[in-house]
Amino acid sequence: MPHSPPSRRDFLKAAAAGSLGAAFSLTDAQAATKSLTLMHENSFIKTYDEYMNKTLIPAYEKETGVKVKYDLVSVGGLQTRVTTAAETRSGPDMTGMAFNWPFLYDEKLIDVTDIADEAGKANGGWHVGGTEAVIVNGKFKGVPFGNIGQLMNWRTDWFGEVGFKTFPDTWDGLLEAGTKLKKAGHPFGFELGHGFGDNHGWLYPLLWSYGAREVESDGKTIVIDSNETAAAVDFCRKFFQDTMLEDVLGWTDPNNNKAWLGQQISCTNNAQSILWLAKREFPDIGKVTDHALNPMGPTGKRYHILNPWSHGIFTHTSDPDAARAFLRWLMQPKQVGAWYASADMYYAPFLKGFDDSPAWNVEPRYLPFRDSMTTSHLPGWPAPLSRAQSESVAKYVVVDMFAKACAGASTKDVISAANAQLKQIYQQA
Repeated sequence: MPHSPPSRRDFLKAAAAGSLGAAFSLTDAQAATKSLTLMHENSFIKTYDEYMNKTLIPAYEKETGVKVKYDLVSVGGLQTRVTTAAETRSGPDMTGMAFNWPFLYDEKLIDVTDIADEAGKANGGWHVGGTEAVIVNGKFKGVPFGNIGQLMNWRTDWFGEVGFKTFPDTWDGLLEAGTKLKKAGHPFGFELGHGFGDNHGWLYPLLWSYGAREVESDGKTIVIDSNETAAAVDFCRKFFQDTMLEDVLGWTDPNNNKAWLGQQISCTNNAQSILWLAKREFPDIGKVTDHALNPMGPTGKRYHILNPWSHGIFTHTSDPDAARAFLRWLMQPKQVGAWYASADMYYAPFLKGFDDSPAWNVEPRYLPFRDSMTTSHLPGWPAPLSRAQSESVAKYVVVDMFAKACAGASTKDVISAANAQLKQIYQQA
């Protein structure tokens, strides 16, 4: 008989079998400070925050005498708190960071290159995507942690009813499936509103898979006005019209989760949170929910959005040595491996040493999130990190280009508007 996959509890027990701090030198924690604060966004995966509070923090305090407060911020509110801390030079010692925040707050963050190098050496090295968002002027301004991937969530039962036993490999194939599913009363639901993740999660990869992009790799040449962009926009309009609920034009991130659990949609682009919750509270839906990599475009390539998380230390911390010691301890294999596992690998590790972690076998349907790492990039790719890149994302230039076309505007007009916006943004930069 085949062995059953290990449970998350089994994995955490194994990780904790040895001392959590076995490789940690107590001398690293001999600092005057007896307390630190790590600010973090509330995780969709409750066990992740619970593991930090109930296991990691008590273990660290037992070893070092240093108390760590885990200051949780509501989803979507962390950047405001990070900005306030950076500008007032007060508040938490350390913080979780998303997207390109290490670049945005460069001067307010300590250089943690040595910690990142040590963590990489101890855990098989870093995936390139993990370093794309944190290296600023050659220095790590955050220690990479993990990627909250945005992949295709699909109902295997309903797809099967219209003749698709596996997920389509191309956008055209997905259009064909979606057209049949909508006619069968099971439409798609892909966010086209001003949310913060699920819109970028499929629209940027769609654009790139058609061979289009906003800006060249030089970070200044605007190339959005192209035949490739036009083809992507035309496809998106038809995809919306033939497969989706009309109200996705106003959706933000919670909407597709609610529609999925309400059994209103058969496919969407989302993180692991839908399956994680469905398995626990809607088991019948959980049984027929699966994940797949994003489809390939006409270029024969597929892409995914990079939604990276990292941890940084503010320059205003009263004891940088104590903060560095905690972050170094946290990123050692036993500690960080168990923290990843506590969230069922929701934060796909940027450390290559966890590519074959037994924690992935707890739920094999999460494996596509690991496999997406090699084709994931930040919004604005292939242009490098910049304030202009951030402004383009904040102003929803790409999202609105597609959304307005879906709402009825012409391809020529939406591309012209995006082109004008990007020229203004990059000229000001």
